[in-house]
Amino acid sequence: MSTIHSAYAYLKVHHRGPSEADVTEGSGGIWERLHYDWSDPNRAVLTTTDSNTWGGASGHTYTFVRQPNGTTVIDVVVVRDGKNLKGRVLGFVLGTIGRRVLERALENSVKAIEVRNGTASGP
Repeated sequence: MSTIHSAYAYLKVHHRGPSEADVTEGSGGIWERLHYDWSDPNRAVLTTTDSNTWGGASGHTYTFVRQPNGTTVIDVVVVRDGKNLKGRVLGFVLGTIGRRVLERALENSVKAIEVRNGTASGP
């Protein structure tokens, strides 16, 4: 599963270019290989190319909308197309009760980046 935090054992960068990468990541026995494309400065698209759980149209699209006050709104669309029973059950859980957990994980990651870059906006 592509999450904010991948287990080191699953993290492997196969290729990295100026605006794209091919990476395997995951945790908890779930992994996926993703093609990252950040050629558009307003969007990052992660397409699942292989996985032990996800198939079909699985992936993530992050759209960045810059605001006049200097902040950025991040819109995330995650598609989880389970390719087996494990994937279908996990996709259901992530799409329902797990959704808020994933939203908090993204929020925490953004806050950590802001703190690291000295741009934290407060509580």
